[in-house]
Amino acid sequence: MTAVSDQESNGSAFAGYDLIGDVHGCGDSLVELIEKLGYSKRNGSYEYSNQRQPRQLVFLGDILDRGPKIRESIHIIREMVDRGSAQIVMGNHEYNALGYTTLAPEGSGKDYLREHNANHTRLIQETLDQFANHPQDWRDTLAWLYEWPLFLEFEAFRVIHACWDQPLIDQFKQHRPDGTIDKDFLIASEDFRVFEGRFMSRATRGASLLLPDNLSMTGKDGYTRRTFRVKFWVENPACYGDVQFQPDPLDQALAERRLSDMEKTYIPYYPHNQRPLFIGHYWQTGTPKPLVDNIACLDYSAVKNGRLMAYRMNNEQTLRADNFVWVRGQETLVL
Repeated sequence: MTAVSDQESNGSAFAGYDLIGDVHGCGDSLVELIEKLGYSKRNGSYEYSNQRQPRQLVFLGDILDRGPKIRESIHIIREMVDRGSAQIVMGNHEYNALGYTTLAPEGSGKDYLREHNANHTRLIQETLDQFANHPQDWRDTLAWLYEWPLFLEFEAFRVIHACWDQPLIDQFKQHRPDGTIDKDFLIASEDFRVFEGRFMSRATRGASLLLPDNLSMTGKDGYTRRTFRVKFWVENPACYGDVQFQPDPLDQALAERRLSDMEKTYIPYYPHNQRPLFIGHYWQTGTPKPLVDNIACLDYSAVKNGRLMAYRMNNEQTLRADNFVWVRGQETLVL
């Protein structure tokens, strides 16, 4: 795989693209969706069946963790990427896997970059278990993750796992013009006070605001949080309710609370006149549709008996609800 973020030079090689959201080890659903989109296996790897009008798959990250066929999913996708029939960007679960398996620098006060506490271990345990009898395969997979770019830019659209923040991306390109990270960047990114940490958090996890006055809220998933995810496609928001996104609705008093100037500065904005953007990460529900005319989220909780979601991109600049394609997901082994 050539991890190049700017694909404009070769964008004309394909008649269209099919973008797939968070797989999370739903290997059977992955095969079903790929075949539903018109790809078939040839010489051991999937490629688009109509060679006169070839298409390419683009995966939005989060292939690892939770589902029953993580290793199989990685192999299917890697074969396609190596063949040139797919591209992929890194998600937060791949970023987490690198941190979980990388020793921390001496004197840092911890053994690994991502501490092996109960919550972190629970999230990655299914992946570790499924690779347990294949240690070389796991080492190869971890090395391959460093080849995954954090974002892709095509002539007609863009792709990132969680949030497109143009100033941070411009700065990242100066450091890493191929769009990937290396071990030194990974180690530096553990500090959210520096650029590396801010960029990786924004690109793979999105933007969140801290609840005011030391407040916290317990979501439907049982987790207690002191932050909430915010929309990055709202122009000139005035209050929390304008940008509140996930995990659960704010109560009316909080929703009406005015955003401070600092909070407004912190929240990125993806303008409506920019080329379409595809993201995953945010586990949508209900009838699939774009978030706004030029942004579509393709994470529909496949690993929680939701949908493994795709979008058939034909270079349109206004995204269409009828271009979403999906299959049934699979039950998660670990929430």
